[in-house]
Amino acid sequence: MQSRVSDLRAKGLGLAAISYDPVEILAAFSRQREITFPLLSDTGSATIKAYGILNPDPSRAGIPFPGTFILDRQGKVTSRFFEDSFTERNTVASLMVKLGGKRAPVAGTRVSSAHLNLTTWPTDSTIAPGNRFSLVFDIVPGPGVHVYAPGAKGYRVVAVNIAPQPNVRLLPVQYPASQAYFFKPLNEHVPVFQKPFSLVEDVVLEATQQAQAALRGKDHLTLTGTLDYQACDDKRCFDPVSVPLSWTLSLRPLIRERPIPPKQTSQK
Repeated sequence: MQSRVSDLRAKGLGLAAISYDPVEILAAFSRQREITFPLLSDTGSATIKAYGILNPDPSRAGIPFPGTFILDRQGKVTSRFFEDSFTERNTVASLMVKLGGKRAPVAGTRVSSAHLNLTTWPTDSTIAPGNRFSLVFDIVPGPGVHVYAPGAKGYRVVAVNIAPQPNVRLLPVQYPASQAYFFKPLNEHVPVFQKPFSLVEDVVLEATQQAQAALRGKDHLTLTGTLDYQACDDKRCFDPVSVPLSWTLSLRPLIRERPIPPKQTSQK
């Protein structure tokens, strides 16, 4: 979060983090990690309980389900994002994409074909175990061309297929609303994408002990996959296409140590 404070402020968003930790622990953590936004101590987890997000697991006493609330200036919750495990967190860049923000300053890959132009990019260039980040696909169909959306029968729907690998969990691709297209020669209505659109696939780098052990000593992660689609114009359909893609991200270890507050001194 600290690395994206300026981006959040540019979008008109403030930032504060709430935890059940004592003030001394939060102050020590803030100093050690050079945190510039407020860390709020929720004594007795009162706020966590009031929001109904307290984890009932006895081993997680006082800890909430991890999540993010987006509030407007009147304090009304406009969006929220939550995970089941305290080790799994949406990255700020991933949240900003979901909120309709501009892309993160991460290099993208551009691919042009006879039917469309594609720019794909990861929301984060560096990830750690437990990070939930996104792969984004900005697609611009060619003039007079459409590709098929979910629900189209008899055609290859545009889809993202990431090769599975250990310690990486893939979540369902998020599609925007499609347009209805009438193909007069066959008298059929089908859902398509004719205008520029984006697909988003969330990816979780697992943070289990086994995953952390397997990732220890590695400095990068490479994901490979394809964008599959079938394009048509008003007269004919073209052969299905699979565009090969890859993304390489730097790895950093998960911070697990807790800060130690300075010892209190007393005077007689």
